[in-house]
Amino acid sequence: MQKLRYFAATKSSAKPGLPTKAIHTEFLRTGRISRHREDWLPEEKRYLTYEEVAERTGRRLEAAGETTHKRINSFHRSIQFPKLVFHRTLENSPHLGYCHVTAAKTNFARYADVKWAFYIANFFAEVGGTEQFFEHIRPNYTRMYFAVAIHPDKESRAMAIDRSIRDNGLLFRTQDPKEALKNVLMLGARDAELRKIIAEL
Repeated sequence: MQKLRYFAATKSSAKPGLPTKAIHTEFLRTGRISRHREDWLPEEKRYLTYEEVAERTGRRLEAAGETTHKRINSFHRSIQFPKLVFHRTLENSPHLGYCHVTAAKTNFARYADVKWAFYIANFFAEVGGTEQFFEHIRPNYTRMYFAVAIHPDKESRAMAIDRSIRDNGLLFRTQDPKEALKNVLMLGARDAELRKIIAEL
C-alpha cells in the first residue's frame, strides 16, 4: 500500500474565482516594483507529520465522543453511563481512528453480566477479524457506531474482545446515529419495561 502524505490546507484571504493582481501590470502602471513577499513567492505546501495528523484526528474524535456521551445521558435519569472518552488512530492512516465513549454491563437471555464498550469510528469497516480488528476499511463513509462485548484478559490484564458472545464480539454496528443511540439505551436499560419504551421510539 502506498504511504499517504498529508499537507496543511492554506487559509486564503482571497475569495476563490477572483483574479489576483498581476505583478508585471502593476509595474507598467506605476513604475514601482512590489517588495511584498507574497507577490513573488507562492506559498509552499507544508507537509504534516503522522503525529500532527493523528493529533488533529484525535481532537475531532474526542469532541464527537463527548457530544455523543452527553446525548446518551440526557435521555433519561435512570439510564446514565460513565464517561470514558479516549481515542486511537490507525497506524498507517492517522486520519482514520475510533473513539471509546462509554462502557457498562448488561444481561441477555443466555448471558448474564456481559461487559460491553461503545465506540465511534470516522470510517466504515467490517469488524471482528482475529488478527486485524478492522477489515475492508471504507473511509468514504462518514461514521460507524458499534459496541463490542469485552472481558478482562488474564495474560495482558487489559480488556479484550469477548468472543464467547459472538465470533467477533460485536453487539451492534450501524452508520445511523439515532439507531446507535437506541441500541446503547437498550443495552443500558435495567428492566423490560424501560426496554419496551425505548424499542417504541
